[in-house]
Amino acid sequence: MSEDTPIAVVPEADDFPQQDDRQRLTKSDAAFRTISEVAEELNVPQHVLRFWETKFTQIRPLKRGGGRRYYRPEDVTLLKRVRMLLYTDGMTIRGVQKLLREGPAKSVELASAAPPQSFNQASPPANRAQMSLLLAELTALRDDLRDALKAA
Repeated sequence: MSEDTPIAVVPEADDFPQQDDRQRLTKSDAAFRTISEVAEELNVPQHVLRFWETKFTQIRPLKRGGGRRYYRPEDVTLLKRVRMLLYTDGMTIRGVQKLLREGPAKSVELASAAPPQSFNQASPPANRAQMSLLLAELTALRDDLRDALKAA
């Protein structure tokens, strides 16, 4: 090669922008979302969204070639509500199904209500000693119930 021939320069791996370095483009509120975008927004795995589609007939994303899902803004709003009712309010899937079937008036009423008193929001025990105490307490309660049933 002569000195006049340009040499191809191969960029180093560090020269390419990383996923975190790129500025994410924001979509309009009316834009359709992919399952990965919705899963990230709701902080749930994609398989949970696919499962919810089987349990809640109101969730109907558009499906394109190869089964790729596109969620409409109203689907995303409904999924946020389902997530809140299941994870935050402690409702069961059946309870949420019933709520969605009963329509918007009943759902607004129930969604604004406080969670049931029996819903325990206590944090889990932090160590083995707390677990042992809890187990002892539960065992004593079980024995008391067994004795009460025998006496009845």
